[in-house]
Amino acid sequence: MTEPVRLNRFIASTGTCSRREADDLIAQGLVKVNNEVVTQMGVKVGRSDRVEVNGRRVVPVDREYILVNKPKDTITTTSDEKGRRSVMDLLPADEFGALGLFPVGRLDRHTTGALLLTNDGDLAHRLMHPSYGVSKQYLVHTKKPVNEEQLMQLRKGIELEDGLAKADRVSYVDGDQNVMVMSIHEGRNRQVRRMIEALDNEVTQLDRAVYAGLTTKGIRKGKWRRLSRSEVTSMYRQVKL
Repeated sequence: MTEPVRLNRFIASTGTCSRREADDLIAQGLVKVNNEVVTQMGVKVGRSDRVEVNGRRVVPVDREYILVNKPKDTITTTSDEKGRRSVMDLLPADEFGALGLFPVGRLDRHTTGALLLTNDGDLAHRLMHPSYGVSKQYLVHTKKPVNEEQLMQLRKGIELEDGLAKADRVSYVDGDQNVMVMSIHEGRNRQVRRMIEALDNEVTQLDRAVYAGLTTKGIRKGKWRRLSRSEVTSMYRQVKL
């Protein structure tokens, strides 16, 4: 950041939140620039300015994009008051601890697979918003066979307590009615598991194989890698940034 930028963009570059969320913080009077509360939109700041959010100074950090192959028994949070292992524990703290990384979206404790960690608030906000249609592909193992009629139900949509949920695509793997590959673009809590439960069935194993075009190929469970420039560019294009 060599030139002054709008205050909301500056805050987003610190990994604190997205630009839209920064606008809300500014409007609420929770942002100070050089010890003065700023509530006007469009104010520009640079690296030499002191910016505080909720009483804490924030500074721009280099953007990081990490793809983790999440293992079981790991929670998708930055920390846990109960002392359970979180996805952040999979990264070396001395290298990433001060960069403000956070997981994009959630995978429940027993779901494995592709999970993005970043400090890019704008990208994260759009990736998680269903209106951008970011695809997630899951490998789903079920306790009982899923018949053709139920497969059609998943495609047409199943009514859950928080509304209709449907698979963008779903098919058997090698003709096995206990194993499916399912693609969705929403990110509701435990959505795939609840869709299967609505069929009077149960998910026995769930792995997110693809997220926003990123795959865990070559990454063992519990391991990670940085994204390439082309992968980051592809995600930006998907969400129109």
